[in-house]
Amino acid sequence: MSGFGFKVADGVASRLAVEAAPAASGDLVWVHLSTTEDEAQAWLRNEAGLESYVIDALTATETRPRCEAVGEGAFLNLRGRTNEEMDSSDLLASLRIWVVKGRVYSLTRKPLVAISLVEKEVEAGRVRDPGDLITAFATAITTDLDPEVAALGDELDDCEERLDAKHVFALRRTVSEVRVAAISYRRFLNPQRAALEKLAALPGDWLRDDDRLHLAAAADRAARMAEELESIRERSALTHEALTDLRAEQIDNRSLIISVAAMVFLPLTFLTGLYGMNVKGLPFAEEPWAFDAIAGGCLVIALGIVIYFVQRHWFER
Repeated sequence: MSGFGFKVADGVASRLAVEAAPAASGDLVWVHLSTTEDEAQAWLRNEAGLESYVIDALTATETRPRCEAVGEGAFLNLRGRTNEEMDSSDLLASLRIWVVKGRVYSLTRKPLVAISLVEKEVEAGRVRDPGDLITAFATAITTDLDPEVAALGDELDDCEERLDAKHVFALRRTVSEVRVAAISYRRFLNPQRAALEKLAALPGDWLRDDDRLHLAAAADRAARMAEELESIRERSALTHEALTDLRAEQIDNRSLIISVAAMVFLPLTFLTGLYGMNVKGLPFAEEPWAFDAIAGGCLVIALGIVIYFVQRHWFER
């Protein structure tokens, strides 16, 4: 089992071994575990002495962002970005937190980018109590996600600028990837906003007024990102429809070219086929100028058909 611990006393943060954390005391004791479900359940039950409903919430297999007040504490589940490869339908990894006055337990199965950011905040002495730590988590996660959402919008802007039949195949692939990512992010950002808003409104002396303001700001940023992702999803759908129309137009143009070519050669094929029959009685079959006459006639017919299509503006379509 891997993890780390911190103790903050009188504004000074010091690292703790995970094994020593349950017996430590101070303004804040933070224990973070990165482990499997079975290992985490055993340690949280036997070493940390947490209640079974808290352990179940911290180690649940399927999670979504939520906040629940339980007794003197609160359980918070958030989603953040990880550097490890994730499934395309689930791009964000979960962070489960149990917080009571003076103590915070957090658990992840994949290393979140926000964890290292919060570690630096604690080591720098900017985190003094559980409220500061929860606020640091919420701020780090939303701050880390904001550029990713902005990048999706920029990528879609580039696709809209390059909207052309020449790039239809590459653009369709890019637009589909942007749309899938936007749907995956939005799936968690809306409930994450609600969870942060609920946490900011919870009673409890471990949350100060400035903590509640920072949580409300993080919730507002999550709401703004969710709105941006909804816009990206709708724009990508419209762009995909435009690309489909361009592809259909390409097929129509190629079909038109094939049709024109067929119309040019159809009478020529009939004429050459007629004179290619190995039968007696073909007009002028014995004349030395017959071949030149038929070839000239074919050329005149072909030119006549082409001129007809030009006058009808078929080639401009």
